[in-house]
Amino acid sequence: MHEDNHDRRHQGIGDVVPWERFRLATAEPAVPVEPTEEPSTTRRVGRTGKISFAAVLYPVGVWLDGETVDVSVADGLVSIHHQGVLVATHAQRHRPAKEKPALKRKARASRPRPKQATVGQSVTRKVDSSGNVSFAGHGYRISKKHCRRQVQVAIVGDTVEISAGGELLKVHPIRHDRSRENGAFVNAGGRPSRINAA
Repeated sequence: MHEDNHDRRHQGIGDVVPWERFRLATAEPAVPVEPTEEPSTTRRVGRTGKISFAAVLYPVGVWLDGETVDVSVADGLVSIHHQGVLVATHAQRHRPAKEKPALKRKARASRPRPKQATVGQSVTRKVDSSGNVSFAGHGYRISKKHCRRQVQVAIVGDTVEISAGGELLKVHPIRHDRSRENGAFVNAGGRPSRINAA
Protein backbone atom coordinates (compact mmCIF):
# COMPACT_ATOMS: atom_id res chain seq x y z
CA MET A 1 0.00 0.00 0.00
CA HIS A 2 2.81 2.42 0.90
CA GLU A 3 4.71 1.64 -2.30
CA ASP A 4 1.58 2.08 -4.44
CA ASN A 5 0.75 5.49 -2.94
CA HIS A 6 4.25 6.95 -2.34
CA ASP A 7 6.73 5.30 -4.76
CA ARG A 8 4.94 4.00 -7.86
CA ARG A 9 4.12 6.61 -10.52
CA HIS A 10 0.73 6.43 -12.28
CA GLN A 11 0.20 7.43 -15.91
CA GLY A 12 -3.46 8.29 -15.28
CA ILE A 13 -2.50 11.18 -12.97
CA GLY A 14 0.40 12.67 -14.95
CA ASP A 15 3.20 10.23 -14.02
CA VAL A 16 3.28 11.26 -10.37
CA VAL A 17 2.72 9.18 -7.25
CA PRO A 18 -0.81 9.35 -5.79
CA TRP A 19 0.52 11.08 -2.69
CA GLU A 20 1.28 14.17 -4.78
CA ARG A 21 -2.41 14.42 -5.65
CA PHE A 22 -3.56 13.71 -2.09
CA ARG A 23 -1.42 16.60 -0.80
CA LEU A 24 -3.43 19.04 -2.89
CA ALA A 25 -6.66 18.18 -1.08
CA THR A 26 -7.77 20.72 1.51
CA ALA A 27 -8.10 19.58 5.10
CA GLU A 28 -11.15 21.73 5.87
CA PRO A 29 -13.79 19.81 7.80
CA ALA A 30 -16.95 18.99 5.90
CA VAL A 31 -20.03 20.85 7.05
CA PRO A 32 -22.99 18.49 7.54
CA VAL A 33 -26.04 19.40 5.50
CA GLU A 34 -29.31 19.30 7.35
CA PRO A 35 -31.68 16.95 5.50
CA THR A 36 -34.86 18.60 4.31
CA GLU A 37 -38.06 16.72 4.95
CA GLU A 38 -40.29 16.82 1.89
CA PRO A 39 -44.06 16.72 2.39
CA SER A 40 -45.27 13.19 1.86
CA THR A 41 -48.42 11.10 1.89
CA THR A 42 -49.39 7.47 1.53
CA ARG A 43 -51.07 5.48 -1.21
CA ARG A 44 -52.11 1.85 -1.61
CA VAL A 45 -50.71 0.01 -4.64
CA GLY A 46 -53.46 -1.35 -6.91
CA ARG A 47 -53.70 -4.77 -8.54
CA THR A 48 -52.01 -3.41 -11.68
CA GLY A 49 -48.99 -2.22 -9.64
CA LYS A 50 -49.84 1.48 -9.87
CA ILE A 51 -50.83 4.25 -7.46
CA SER A 52 -53.09 7.22 -8.10
CA PHE A 53 -51.63 10.57 -7.10
CA ALA A 54 -53.12 13.95 -8.09
CA ALA A 55 -55.34 12.24 -10.69
CA VAL A 56 -52.36 10.58 -12.41
CA LEU A 57 -51.36 6.90 -12.30
CA TYR A 58 -47.72 6.27 -11.40
CA PRO A 59 -46.27 2.72 -11.82
CA VAL A 60 -44.75 1.11 -8.74
CA GLY A 61 -44.70 -2.65 -9.35
CA VAL A 62 -47.23 -5.49 -9.25
CA TRP A 63 -45.11 -7.20 -6.59
CA LEU A 64 -46.32 -4.47 -4.19
CA ASP A 65 -50.02 -5.12 -4.92
CA GLY A 66 -52.02 -4.18 -1.82
CA GLU A 67 -49.05 -2.61 0.01
CA THR A 68 -48.97 0.95 1.36
CA VAL A 69 -46.22 3.22 0.02
CA ASP A 70 -44.99 6.73 0.88
CA VAL A 71 -45.16 9.36 -1.88
CA SER A 72 -43.23 12.64 -1.95
CA VAL A 73 -42.62 15.29 -4.62
CA ALA A 74 -39.49 17.44 -4.98
CA ASP A 75 -37.76 19.19 -7.88
CA GLY A 76 -40.19 17.78 -10.45
CA LEU A 77 -39.73 14.17 -9.29
CA VAL A 78 -42.27 11.87 -7.65
CA SER A 79 -40.48 9.51 -5.25
CA ILE A 80 -42.18 6.37 -3.94
CA HIS A 81 -40.84 4.52 -0.90
CA HIS A 82 -41.91 1.19 0.60
CA GLN A 83 -40.83 0.56 4.19
CA GLY A 84 -38.10 3.19 3.85
CA VAL A 85 -36.74 1.83 0.56
CA LEU A 86 -36.99 3.84 -2.67
CA VAL A 87 -38.89 1.62 -5.11
CA ALA A 88 -39.79 4.06 -7.92
CA THR A 89 -39.01 7.57 -9.16
CA HIS A 90 -40.98 9.33 -11.91
CA ALA A 91 -40.91 12.67 -13.63
CA GLN A 92 -43.85 14.70 -12.35
CA ARG A 93 -46.82 14.33 -14.73
CA HIS A 94 -49.59 15.75 -12.56
CA ARG A 95 -50.71 19.37 -12.47
CA PRO A 96 -49.01 21.42 -9.73
CA ALA A 97 -52.39 22.80 -8.64
CA LYS A 98 -53.54 19.28 -7.71
CA GLU A 99 -50.43 18.42 -5.71
CA LYS A 100 -51.31 20.09 -2.39
CA PRO A 101 -54.75 18.42 -2.05
CA ALA A 102 -53.20 15.10 -3.08
CA LEU A 103 -50.56 15.36 -0.35
CA LYS A 104 -53.28 15.94 2.27
CA ARG A 105 -55.11 12.75 1.32
CA LYS A 106 -53.85 9.52 2.86
CA ALA A 107 -54.30 5.92 1.76
CA ARG A 108 -57.59 4.40 2.84
CA ALA A 109 -57.51 1.60 5.37
CA SER A 110 -57.43 -1.67 3.52
CA ARG A 111 -60.15 -4.22 3.92
CA PRO A 112 -58.79 -7.73 4.38
CA ARG A 113 -59.04 -9.70 1.18
CA PRO A 114 -61.01 -12.93 1.42
CA LYS A 115 -58.86 -16.00 1.83
CA GLN A 116 -58.73 -18.33 -1.13
CA ALA A 117 -60.07 -21.82 -0.67
CA THR A 118 -57.62 -24.71 -0.82
CA VAL A 119 -57.75 -26.56 -4.12
CA GLY A 120 -58.49 -30.25 -3.71
CA GLN A 121 -61.24 -32.84 -3.54
CA SER A 122 -64.54 -31.25 -2.61
CA VAL A 123 -68.25 -31.96 -2.76
CA THR A 124 -71.15 -29.59 -3.33
CA ARG A 125 -73.70 -29.09 -0.57
CA LYS A 126 -76.56 -26.68 0.04
CA VAL A 127 -76.78 -24.52 3.16
CA ASP A 128 -79.99 -25.23 5.06
CA SER A 129 -82.40 -22.65 6.50
CA SER A 130 -80.53 -22.55 9.83
CA GLY A 131 -77.17 -21.78 8.18
CA ASN A 132 -75.70 -25.28 8.47
CA VAL A 133 -74.19 -27.73 5.98
CA SER A 134 -74.40 -31.48 6.43
CA PHE A 135 -71.27 -33.48 5.61
CA ALA A 136 -70.60 -37.12 6.49
CA GLY A 137 -73.54 -37.14 8.87
CA HIS A 138 -72.49 -34.02 10.81
CA GLY A 139 -73.77 -30.44 10.59
CA TYR A 140 -71.23 -27.66 10.18
CA ARG A 141 -72.29 -24.09 10.93
CA ILE A 142 -71.69 -21.34 8.35
CA SER A 143 -74.12 -18.43 8.65
CA LYS A 144 -77.78 -17.74 8.02
CA LYS A 145 -76.82 -15.17 5.39
CA HIS A 146 -75.71 -18.10 3.19
CA CYS A 147 -79.05 -19.95 3.47
CA ARG A 148 -80.02 -21.90 0.32
CA ARG A 149 -76.59 -21.20 -1.18
CA GLN A 150 -74.58 -24.00 -2.75
CA VAL A 151 -71.11 -24.36 -1.25
CA GLN A 152 -68.11 -26.64 -1.61
CA VAL A 153 -66.98 -28.77 1.33
CA ALA A 154 -63.39 -30.06 1.41
CA ILE A 155 -61.19 -31.86 3.91
CA VAL A 156 -57.86 -30.09 4.42
CA GLY A 157 -55.65 -31.76 7.00
CA ASP A 158 -57.67 -31.99 10.21
CA THR A 159 -60.19 -29.34 9.16
CA VAL A 160 -63.34 -28.96 7.08
CA GLU A 161 -63.17 -26.02 4.68
CA ILE A 162 -66.42 -24.56 3.37
CA SER A 163 -66.12 -22.22 0.39
CA ALA A 164 -68.13 -20.67 -2.42
CA GLY A 165 -66.85 -19.23 -5.69
CA GLY A 166 -63.25 -19.79 -4.60
CA GLU A 167 -63.74 -17.70 -1.43
CA LEU A 168 -63.21 -19.42 1.91
CA LEU A 169 -66.29 -18.97 4.09
CA LYS A 170 -65.59 -21.10 7.16
CA VAL A 171 -63.06 -23.55 8.61
CA HIS A 172 -64.06 -26.10 11.26
CA PRO A 173 -62.12 -28.81 13.04
CA ILE A 174 -63.29 -32.23 11.88
CA ARG A 175 -66.15 -33.44 14.07
CA HIS A 176 -67.68 -36.12 11.84
CA ASP A 177 -66.97 -39.85 11.71
CA ARG A 178 -63.98 -40.05 9.35
CA SER A 179 -65.01 -43.51 8.16
CA ARG A 180 -67.99 -41.85 6.44
CA GLU A 181 -65.90 -39.42 4.35
CA ASN A 182 -65.60 -41.72 1.31
CA GLY A 183 -69.37 -41.97 1.09
CA ALA A 184 -69.68 -38.20 1.38
CA PHE A 185 -67.23 -37.70 -1.49
CA VAL A 186 -68.85 -40.25 -3.84
CA ASN A 187 -70.65 -37.44 -5.65
CA ALA A 188 -67.68 -35.05 -5.50
CA GLY A 189 -68.30 -31.76 -7.28
CA GLY A 190 -71.80 -32.81 -8.32
CA ARG A 191 -75.25 -31.75 -7.22
CA PRO A 192 -76.10 -32.18 -3.54
CA SER A 193 -78.16 -35.20 -2.64
CA ARG A 194 -81.76 -34.71 -1.47
CA ILE A 195 -80.68 -35.61 2.08
CA ASN A 196 -78.10 -32.85 2.25
CA ALA A 197 -80.13 -30.21 0.42
CA ALA A 198 -82.37 -28.27 2.73
